[in-house]
Amino acid sequence: MPKLAIVAKIEIAPGSVDKVLPLLTAHRDRCLKDEPGTLAFEVLKPREDDTALLVYEVYQDHAAFDAHWKGASVARAREEAGEMIVKITGTRCTLVE
Repeated sequence: MPKLAIVAKIEIAPGSVDKVLPLLTAHRDRCLKDEPGTLAFEVLKPREDDTALLVYEVYQDHAAFDAHWKGASVARAREEAGEMIVKITGTRCTLVE
């Protein structure tokens, strides 16, 4: 089964990016440490948009992503960020190696 890559945009409430960024990087670190199927997790801060963050994630397969999405770290990140996260949209991709 091919690896799954996710490119996601996280829309952030105005004035909250600097509060959400450390929460998201802590989430990234937990995922890479505790989720064996999470192979890569990069956080990107657009230079010209202070109301969004982007993430690029790679998973061993769809099952690894499902475990991630339903896991403790995602639940914790959502709870910590609360209403500072306005919307999350993502595109699932097949990683071309």
